[in-house]
Amino acid sequence: MKAVFFDRDGVVNEDFGYVYEPKEFVFTDGIFDLLKFCKEKDFLLLLITNQSGIGRGYYTLDEFKELTRYMQDELKKRLGFGFDSIYFCPHNPKKDCLCRKPKPGMIEKAKKDYDLCPSECFIIGDKITDMQAGEAGGIKNKILLTKGNQKPFEEQGIHIVYSLKQALEVINDLLEGKK
Repeated sequence: MKAVFFDRDGVVNEDFGYVYEPKEFVFTDGIFDLLKFCKEKDFLLLLITNQSGIGRGYYTLDEFKELTRYMQDELKKRLGFGFDSIYFCPHNPKKDCLCRKPKPGMIEKAKKDYDLCPSECFIIGDKITDMQAGEAGGIKNKILLTKGNQKPFEEQGIHIVYSLKQALEVINDLLEGKK
């Protein structure tokens, strides 16, 4: 099976820092078109998100779950579907867990859950740690969404985009063998 792994804050929604209330949850421009395109191409839609705000005590697990229900409900209203699975790391960064990106724990769990073929998968994130997790998890196609504030770097297999519309175009080009 094939999947697209999405980071949440900064990709699915605007990253205002520790977003945990529906009133703060604003979908990013282009996310609906991108999700629809990926679903039409028969990709599983998987969310992988570090949620250290839980471990830091900024918000509770229940508040995270409530926001996740809100996000899924909004996606279903607008698109008729939501994410197929949601993986999250609730730990404080000081805890040396295996699930916090850049470690690939969430990706490894998804690979087992769905018998994924990493060479056919994509990861879309807005931080270098997302790309590192993808690399460590064997994900071939990595897309870094940046607003131009990332330090320039060269890594094989990372496509830098400045909008989700460009991310859609990169996925389409790769599927059609243009890149």
